[in-house]
Amino acid sequence: MTAFDRQLQRLVDLGHPALAGLSTEEFTALLAPLRPAAEQAEAAAAAAAGGGTAADPPAEDRVPFLLVLRRSLVPVEQAVPLTTLAGRTRPGIVDRLYAPGDLERFVPTVGLPGAAAYLLLDVERGEEFCGAVPRDAMAVVAGRGRTPLTIEEGVALVTQHPELLATNKCFSLGGSRCGDKRVPALWISKGAPKLGWCWEGNPHTWLGMASAGGRA
Repeated sequence: MTAFDRQLQRLVDLGHPALAGLSTEEFTALLAPLRPAAEQAEAAAAAAAGGGTAADPPAEDRVPFLLVLRRSLVPVEQAVPLTTLAGRTRPGIVDRLYAPGDLERFVPTVGLPGAAAYLLLDVERGEEFCGAVPRDAMAVVAGRGRTPLTIEEGVALVTQHPELLATNKCFSLGGSRCGDKRVPALWISKGAPKLGWCWEGNPHTWLGMASAGGRA
């Protein structure tokens, strides 16, 4: 099974088609145009690794691509409870510090493809930034020509690779902001993923800055 097929099947198994108001066949057809770019990313990653396939477990903190669903297709509030930690069953939660209507205010500050589903390429959780000020980490990411992840992209990463959300290796999602000093982040709480936020000027030893090479 290719990495694309594995990711698509996981979304189907978790019930994303129903949340999107689609049948499994309609959902599969919606994502099908992304297959060629996904297979290209998979092949490039395999070549860089000297063999194997991108369907293998991710190398350290990096994955070649992710299938991402826009919140217009599957709302964040419904996608987060479908996440778990590796080997756990407790569903993910949205931090109560998000007031009603808050999540809608956190919009992308990066350019996104216009489609309801797209690929996020060359993704890393950014543990090198653990202990760094988020504002400074985002500046370093931009200086490398990379992009911070949005909330939806962070949820996609934990959905497909729950092992990448680990103790002392959690990550901020600087690609979604609401005009104030809050930066969304995913961390672990009571044995489950939690979508919360931290201040852009406050460092945390357990919180890095996730980033990607691009989108397609």
